[in-house]
Amino acid sequence: MTGVRVAAVGLVTGWGEGTAALPADARAAAAGREVIAAQRPPLEGDRFRRATRECLLGVAAVHDLLRDGGLLPEAIRGSGTAILYVTAGAYGASNRAFVESPRGGAPYFPYTAPSAVTGEVAIEFGLTGPYVILVGGAPSTLDALVSAGRLLRRGTCARALVMAVETFAECADLYAPARWLVGRPLVEAAACALLVPGDDVLAPRVAGEAAASERAVRQRAGETASAAPLIALALARNSHYDPGSLSGAWRERRAGLKWTRRALGLATEAGRT
Repeated sequence: MTGVRVAAVGLVTGWGEGTAALPADARAAAAGREVIAAQRPPLEGDRFRRATRECLLGVAAVHDLLRDGGLLPEAIRGSGTAILYVTAGAYGASNRAFVESPRGGAPYFPYTAPSAVTGEVAIEFGLTGPYVILVGGAPSTLDALVSAGRLLRRGTCARALVMAVETFAECADLYAPARWLVGRPLVEAAACALLVPGDDVLAPRVAGEAAASERAVRQRAGETASAAPLIALALARNSHYDPGSLSGAWRERRAGLKWTRRALGLATEAGRT
């Protein structure tokens, strides 16, 4: 059990920026489309010209997080910020670009590394603290939230960014054989939550079925894989309701967390509406 508080949440999806862009019914809004792709964020600078979309989406999600929390970049800069990054398939696009490029894959090779997204985020925001990368869907994001709480409790970091990025457009065919395991539509997403020490208890729980917050995310966002629990936090924060529990499933694994309203900081700070 760990005392934490969610200070801000950033979100960019194929539907747009923030929770306000999410439709009431993702399946209906998709109108038969298998993939809802996110636009390439218009980030400026030479470093971003070659960067993959998953890297740019990760950076954009942190920018959105800072706006949500009313924070300046200095608030997260330095060695006091840990990054816990989760993805189920963000490397599929970069690996395919490397392997299939007709002109040779050398320009794409650096982005096949698991640390590519965290590297770009760290460079952009001057982060020099610890980081960890988990490959998996929503259950791995719940693992990351618990791990972030442990890092905070032990004083390993002063704050933690739990981030998830999923892109599907470049490798959607790879998901076709597993339609019974992965929902539709596949919605590209980048989400990031800022966790700081707090008085609220985050406790793993056995998840026999989907929590209401998980069902709400699937209804409004679609299949966002590892980003789903963070979208649930964003919905709760911006709509001022208590999610009670978080849960998530990927392939044959299901996990859950118990999280109270106070942990979202809603009693003392207003989220975006």
